[in-house]
Amino acid sequence: MIVTRFTFNAFAENTYVLHDETKACLIVDPGCYDKSEQLLLSDFIKTQGLQVTRLINTHCHIDHVLGNKYVVDTYQVDFAIHEADLPTLRAQVVFAPRYGITNYEEQLPTHYLTENESVRFGNTELQVLFTPGHAPGHVVFYHEPSGQLIGGDVLFQRSIGRTDLPGGNYETLLKSIKTKLFPLPDATIVYPGHGPNTTIGEEKKHNPFLR
Repeated sequence: MIVTRFTFNAFAENTYVLHDETKACLIVDPGCYDKSEQLLLSDFIKTQGLQVTRLINTHCHIDHVLGNKYVVDTYQVDFAIHEADLPTLRAQVVFAPRYGITNYEEQLPTHYLTENESVRFGNTELQVLFTPGHAPGHVVFYHEPSGQLIGGDVLFQRSIGRTDLPGGNYETLLKSIKTKLFPLPDATIVYPGHGPNTTIGEEKKHNPFLR
């Protein structure tokens, strides 16, 4: 599985395009806000000869959903979230103007993800892990063969997701990390929703929130 990262919008949110040798691809958390960011994403997909098969969100805070409608409209694909995060998604119509975002358009999901469901594209299969705490319906996507995890805003390099937004809970987040992420192999690469990559092993040793 090949992972390509784009950093979009004023929140420096990481959007991921996943693809394999079949050229099928999956878009995770499109944060593309303006026309230039949308064009950057679509030009990459076009020049790489990729076929978008699906859109998925780790969670539905505004910085991770700004490009949802653009992706669905452009590629006519299925869009999936965890059902517990639907209220979070619906609330962004209200929250967006508070952040100075005036052109946000809501895109509702066509499918709900469940724990341990397999998300497939091309020859690749991702496992869905339910990891609430930062958001009530947060999920992450694990590719066991390559040891890669698309982690959203659960675990960062030397940090963890914030829990002061509606639906957040500090103890729940710590439990998600310790019971769902830390059992993964230490070499697992974590691709977070913000900032640089890290590994499970590095965060076990050095994350000050998890000692």
